[in-house]
Amino acid sequence: MGKPELVRFEIEGAEMAVRLAGDREKPAILLIHGFPSSSESFRNVIDTLARDCFVITPDLPGFGGSEPVERPSFSRFADRIDGLLARLGAGSFHLYLHDYGTAVGLHLATRAPRRIRSLIVQNANAHESGMGPQWSATRAYWDDPTPEREAEATAHLTFEGTRDQYLGGVPRDIVERIDPRLWEEDWRIMSLPGRLETQRALVLDYRSHVARFGEIADYLDRWQPPALMLWGRHDIFFDLEETLSWMKALPRMEAHILDGPHFLLETHPAECAALMSAFVSFVDSRIMYGG
Repeated sequence: MGKPELVRFEIEGAEMAVRLAGDREKPAILLIHGFPSSSESFRNVIDTLARDCFVITPDLPGFGGSEPVERPSFSRFADRIDGLLARLGAGSFHLYLHDYGTAVGLHLATRAPRRIRSLIVQNANAHESGMGPQWSATRAYWDDPTPEREAEATAHLTFEGTRDQYLGGVPRDIVERIDPRLWEEDWRIMSLPGRLETQRALVLDYRSHVARFGEIADYLDRWQPPALMLWGRHDIFFDLEETLSWMKALPRMEAHILDGPHFLLETHPAECAALMSAFVSFVDSRIMYGG
């Protein structure tokens, strides 16, 4: 099986870093990270998943080892992931959705639903139910993008705000399980040239993801992809009601609500890896035998 391999591709004129692991002849699983992290967030589950899958874990443009791009948006990020998948020959794949990665991944799913072998939903928002009062400043900015409202909506783009992505609202005993080097590295990357500009652009562009909720609901209703939910209940960004919206949209979804944070893989990697591995193996066996 071997260790994950860090590879760099030039996609549409910009370098993209991606970690690859497992046998390329096996079904692919695409793991897309969220803000403010990178493919590093999957480091503790890749080995387990690579036993049965070809694991693809890219750094989104402007994150981790991937170069920023002009006019960053979730749709353009999906274009680049499409290019990466074509390079790797991944015609179909299991799709892991988390945070910002959800906005990217659901572009891929709605563009070509037959490519999606399954969805793995980990603190991933795709319904209004997940967006509580904590989104008020951001919504005001979307409605009227003045410099003053931009400052309020992007106030989290600081070292302290980056740290709070991991620790905000999380019980003390769970906080103790999260390595502070994670947000220190995230902030180092965000401080590089062009990176904060990317982050500001994505705060505004997230309104395009919210505007697609109806299209996403139609996709889920029509295609009913096999789905696994792994949700950290101590999430101050997406309300817990979002879990019910996913389960109503996908009545056959296997759902697990865990005593963890928004970054669930930092505190519960073994549990999540085992659940994901069992789930994708079950789905692939059904696909193989036409179940």
